[in-house]
Amino acid sequence: MKKQWDILIIGGGASGLMAAIAAATNGAKVGILEKSDRVGKKILATGNGRCNLTNINMNPRFFHSNNRKFIKGPLNSFDVNTTLDFFEYLGLAYKVEDNSKVYPKSDQASSVLDILRYRLEELGVKEFCNAEVVDIEKKSNEFSIRLKDGRMFKTDKVIIATGGSAAPQFGSDGNGHNLAKSLGHRITDVFPALVQLKLKADFLKFLKGVKFIGGASVIYNNGILRKEDGEILFTDYGISGPPILQLSRMAAEKLHKNQRVYIELDMFPNMDVEELTNLLQIRLAYHPKRPLNFAFVSLINKRMIPVILKNAGITDIHKKCIKVNKDEIKSIIGILKNWQIEIIGTQNWRNAQVTAGGVDLRDINPNTMESKLIPNLYIVGEVLDVDGDCGGFNLQWAWSTGYIAGESASS
Repeated sequence: MKKQWDILIIGGGASGLMAAIAAATNGAKVGILEKSDRVGKKILATGNGRCNLTNINMNPRFFHSNNRKFIKGPLNSFDVNTTLDFFEYLGLAYKVEDNSKVYPKSDQASSVLDILRYRLEELGVKEFCNAEVVDIEKKSNEFSIRLKDGRMFKTDKVIIATGGSAAPQFGSDGNGHNLAKSLGHRITDVFPALVQLKLKADFLKFLKGVKFIGGASVIYNNGILRKEDGEILFTDYGISGPPILQLSRMAAEKLHKNQRVYIELDMFPNMDVEELTNLLQIRLAYHPKRPLNFAFVSLINKRMIPVILKNAGITDIHKKCIKVNKDEIKSIIGILKNWQIEIIGTQNWRNAQVTAGGVDLRDINPNTMESKLIPNLYIVGEVLDVDGDCGGFNLQWAWSTGYIAGESASS
């Protein structure tokens, strides 16, 4: 088969589409090989269907990697302002919420994908869907790409933009790691991130669906690794909610190393121990003959009352308030402010938003995203050993690395 393409991009997600636009703008003949039946499926699911496309407060500290020094280069080369200018030029109207998160004004992720695909069509980029790559070989200065259905493609340059293993229902199943490994690249340990946590507790089914606004911390060796506040949700397997997703990366990393780690919950983050103690003592004193469990009605979710009291070591939750001693009050406050529950796992890849770990960055040029092992091979986006917090950081990484690779490959 004769070479038909200057550049072939494996993966039609955020980084792949951006790479295609950057390369085709420079005049390269570009094709996208996407294993799903359409490109951009994961883009449509981001931001709860609204697409949080970047974050004004972009900073490498919101990212995680075994090689953190690498991250700064791509984020500076194609930064937030350049990203917003790029999308504005394509016709995307956007807005900033919560002082930092950027969304399309339409509140539709499809707006972002529609604009990207329209530009691809203008530039003559060819999309090949249902095109699962199973093998890449390089002979002399040419790559041969074989698809699962037997089709063959030849090209001068290849950009791997397959995503990681998170959310396989949208096309990411770890195949990019296999392809990179087959070409000699090292892969760091991978595990789910931005994912719900499983807890070791016997009350989870009883609390399923209970929400509260509070604080959550990841505890390791009696120290706090990170703390987040917001809406927290109990599930039948453990715990979820935005703060939990932000914390999950650190918890999952410890679990991956077979280390014990805990979640610590603070149900009253706006009150210190002394304030909460005074509040509880007053409630008990006002109605001394009422049962203890009734003293918490309207203070916390009704279903949480027996669980909180039993975890505080109160065997008789119906005892009269006047009979509650100081040690019992201290124990109850300890659960309300510092309730530690062991984390025993995470939900699976299907529930994860992003992949932690990936292609080792020591083998990638941060200025071009080109492989240091295989000339004219570029690797971008989530398939690399970089993952960000919630809030548009992972999409910015996709835009930045995709653009840099596309521009470098077509120069």
